[in-house]
Amino acid sequence: MNFLTIGHRGVMGVEPENTLRSFVAAQEAGLDAIELDLHLSKDGALVVMHDTDVDRTTDGTGPIAEKTLAELRALDAGRGERVPVFEEVLDAVHTPLQAEIKDKQAARALAEVMNRRGLADRVEVSSFHDEAIAEIKPLVPGVRTALIASRYGTDIVDRAVEAGAETVCLNIRRLTLEIVERARKADLRIIGWVVNTQDQLRLVRAFGLDGATTDHPDIKRTGRFTA
Repeated sequence: MNFLTIGHRGVMGVEPENTLRSFVAAQEAGLDAIELDLHLSKDGALVVMHDTDVDRTTDGTGPIAEKTLAELRALDAGRGERVPVFEEVLDAVHTPLQAEIKDKQAARALAEVMNRRGLADRVEVSSFHDEAIAEIKPLVPGVRTALIASRYGTDIVDRAVEAGAETVCLNIRRLTLEIVERARKADLRIIGWVVNTQDQLRLVRAFGLDGATTDHPDIKRTGRFTA
């Protein structure tokens, strides 16, 4: 299997994160997939943003869940970009997507879009929330899912299997050979994050991982040459 490079919120190292500009840049850089984050607005729109509030990434303040889509649209998400909705990303790029459910309530809204547009082959659904992964599995036939973890132990493998995930996306700072071996025995694919330097890239290649999530598109160019 080829080593996958996944653009973190597009290419957030060089463009405003989770914007159409960032996603298009990731596609133009030739990244194999693009990761993005999903929340629900006050009026139920499936919006693309990482944090629970808009303060860090826009010129506004306050929780996403307390703002309508129109109010979110009025914000500057960086370099004049607007907060996109999920379907705009689907139309702006053709690269495979990894859609992370940040707000557990977004699972059903995502499932509706995926079924309506036939996205099971194009979109992998990921989340830190085991229950979000377990919930979307029966809602979208054939969907591929990934359980994300930052602070974890060997139990992450059991959690992923129980939730029905095919992949684990793991913070490389806590990665151990024991966890990698347990994941392989469970037939789980392993993606490491966040990989932004050559030393980090060499680490994930040495562990034999299936891919890396990165903020920087040049990892794509160097990844296949690093043993």
